[in-house]
Amino acid sequence: MAETASDDPADANDEGSLSAAQRRRLTRRPSDRAMIGTLAFSGLIAAFMQTLVTPIIPELPQLLQTNTADASWVLISTLLAAAITTPISGRLGDMYGKRRVALVLLAVMVVGSIVSALSDTLVPMIVGRALQGVGLGVIALGISILRDVIHPKNLGAAVALVSATLGVGGAVGLPLAAVIAQNIDWHYLFWLAALLGLAAVVLVATLIPVSTLRSAGRFDFVGSVGFAIALVGILLAISKGGEWGWSSPLTLALLIGGVVVLVIWGLFELRTVDPLIDLRVAARRPVLLTNMASISVGFAFFVTTASLPVLLEAPPTTGVGLGLPLLAASLCLMPLGLVMFLLSPVAARLSNARGPRTSLILGGAVIALSFGLAIGLMSEVWHVILISTLVGVGVGFAYAAMPTLIMRAVPPSETAAANGLNSVMRTLGSTVAATVVGVILSSNFVVAGGIDIPTAAAFRLVFIVGTGVVVIGVVFALFIPRRDIRYVTASIPIQE
Repeated sequence: MAETASDDPADANDEGSLSAAQRRRLTRRPSDRAMIGTLAFSGLIAAFMQTLVTPIIPELPQLLQTNTADASWVLISTLLAAAITTPISGRLGDMYGKRRVALVLLAVMVVGSIVSALSDTLVPMIVGRALQGVGLGVIALGISILRDVIHPKNLGAAVALVSATLGVGGAVGLPLAAVIAQNIDWHYLFWLAALLGLAAVVLVATLIPVSTLRSAGRFDFVGSVGFAIALVGILLAISKGGEWGWSSPLTLALLIGGVVVLVIWGLFELRTVDPLIDLRVAARRPVLLTNMASISVGFAFFVTTASLPVLLEAPPTTGVGLGLPLLAASLCLMPLGLVMFLLSPVAARLSNARGPRTSLILGGAVIALSFGLAIGLMSEVWHVILISTLVGVGVGFAYAAMPTLIMRAVPPSETAAANGLNSVMRTLGSTVAATVVGVILSSNFVVAGGIDIPTAAAFRLVFIVGTGVVVIGVVFALFIPRRDIRYVTASIPIQE
């Protein structure tokens, strides 16, 4: 059941209805284009945080006065923070207002950027990067806000556009970050992130209407803690298992402990009146199968972004690498994100005409075809550009379809939490992909000039595994029902 509330309870009257000022604001809504642009921009900034430190990864141990193993926490902290806080912030958005929580996430991201900009040692950098990771939840939350404020005829294209920001932000941000890192002080990367985050805060506060759709009940604090503990254990074991050893006591303790806590958490959630994640809704066939397919898409996306840069930048001495500098390699991968952005209207029209299930299946099929081509095409720069472009097409169609499938299968009062869980599934797929790609490339290499260079067979195996995972995802998508219950209620009444 939804409650009518405001972002500032003090402005409401004693009966809990909106004040006169709030009603006037709701009747003077910005245009759909302005709101879509604001949420897309916020998503771009959040996605940029993922690739922000990529250009300086090799220098991180020296820059932060630490070793390579500890420096990896600069990346892992962002991943863990995003995975843990995205569904939690989604639930908070459903309960207390999505706009309010989105502003909090963006503010936390700005604080994290400033902390990182002022850091010269490992611990404060990890803290700053974790706070930046919290801001990634604004993408899923932004998609949920669209359902509340955008006219239904524009919703499909808006969701596709905001979903594409995850790829666009990384693809466009990487060359920008490379230029800054190579020409001026690396701290300016984080000052830039802080300025962009502040711009997003101002735009959201100015142009996004007050969230009025709320779900009743209390926040599930115990469930949130349990969910966080389970995810930390599982994701840490997956991401650090290759370094620590898969049979080491620490890896096994984290993995087994995380799974056990997850099972206990699930049983607790089923008995909780107001759970963090309604597992009965999450177990609905459309939601469950979409989330399973999301794992494969997240896996495929990271296979591309983790393996192709290595191929482009590796020295050509062994006949495998293409020997490009970081900036040139980043430009070669830009089509991956740009195609996602440019095709978002096409993906939306296909979803409207044939259903989002069709878009998801088509996206998975295109990715599988791309990986199949990559097995034999990786000896020229244009080969890599072609593969990244085709993967961008596939991921664009898939990313546009997944939030729509989720929103059609859950009530409006649970939109943000459900989208947050879907984001976790994609993160899980990316984490597994990072581990698999790392293991394969580090286990099959030749040494040239004192540098370990992965062999052609290693890259082929990466794409073969990627193809298999994506095909499994397509199979899951094929079993998504063609028709399902649609919830069309919006927090702001709209005449169709």
